[in-house]
Order: sequence, then C-alpha cells, then structure tokens
Amino acid sequence: MNESNLKKEFTKRDVTRMRNILSDKAGDRTQIQAGWEKHTETHKDGEIWEENGKKWTIKNGVKQSVTKLDEIKKLVLMPLTCPNCGSVMKIDDYNKKMWGIHGKCFDCVIKMESEIKRLGKWDEYCANIMNRNKNAELDEFERILEAWVDEKDSFVSEAGEVETWKGGDKKAIRDEIMEQFAELRKVDIYKGENT
Repeated sequence: MNESNLKKEFTKRDVTRMRNILSDKAGDRTQIQAGWEKHTETHKDGEIWEENGKKWTIKNGVKQSVTKLDEIKKLVLMPLTCPNCGSVMKIDDYNKKMWGIHGKCFDCVIKMESEIKRLGKWDEYCANIMNRNKNAELDEFERILEAWVDEKDSFVSEAGEVETWKGGDKKAIRDEIMEQFAELRKVDIYKGENT
C-alpha cells in the first residue's frame, strides 16, 4: 500500500474524528449537518392529549386512541371486582343486570334494597326507577319523532321514479305528540297519579 492510496482512504471527517478521540472529545461533531429534530412530548399515565386531530391517552404504559365509544365501554364492560364492596364479580346474569342498572354487584344491590325497605322508602325507590325508565323511553320517542319530521317526503321507487308523499303537516303532528309526552312526563306510573 503506497502513500497515495492511504491519502485517498481517509477523509477530512475521518481525520477530525480521530483527533477528537485522541483528545478525549469523542462526542464532538465532525461535520455540520442541517435538518430537523423531532419534538417529543412525554405524557403520564391517564393523561389525554390531541395529536394530528386525534385524541390519545396512556393506559398502563400503552399509548391508545380515545374514541367516542370509550364512555359506553365503561358502562357496558363489567369490572373484575365490585367498586362498592371490592369482592370479585362473577360473570352471571344477576351481576350483569345489576352492573348495568346500579353500577355495583348483585349482593350490594340486595343489601342496598334491604336497607331501603328497612327505612320504609321502598315505594319511593320503585317509583323513581319506574319513572326514570318511562322518561328514558319518552326521550327515545322524541328523538325518533324529530328524525321523522326532518325526513324528506320524496322517495325513489323501484322503477326509478321520484314519488312525493304528502299527508299532513308533520310539524303540527309533532307538536301535538310533544304535548302528550309532556303530560305523560307528569304522571307517576308507579302510583298512577300526577306528580
């Protein structure tokens, strides 16, 4: 190997790197480079943030996207232990039903209802449950009614013709039904009387 080959093998960068190593400056740069640095954010467990138009969170050290269905999942998914008493919640029909209604295990609901009976408030408790269910059904009917009013009155038939159906003033019908719903909301269906 002659001297001319040796000069061609080492670049200025290589020589600078060797000088840095020998002078205990191994971490120093050997060339200037232009570019960008990635901005990194650190987030804690349970924190929610938005990135690129999407919501994210960290659960048990794992980055996960936050969806609109997460709140519904919390209502539907039964935990391993009852949040009220801490006992293991066996996956059976009783616990599933009580979790959906009360957010606790069947045994806790039995204890709670026994205490309500002991205090003499059973009729009030039953009336509240029945009327809450009634009002939830009325809310659903109102949403369906509003969707019907907003629905178009023209349809395309199987033959490809546009048909327009008429048959009354939808808004007047809606207003009349809403008045009846308002009256139904005042009725205590457990006792059969107006509240």
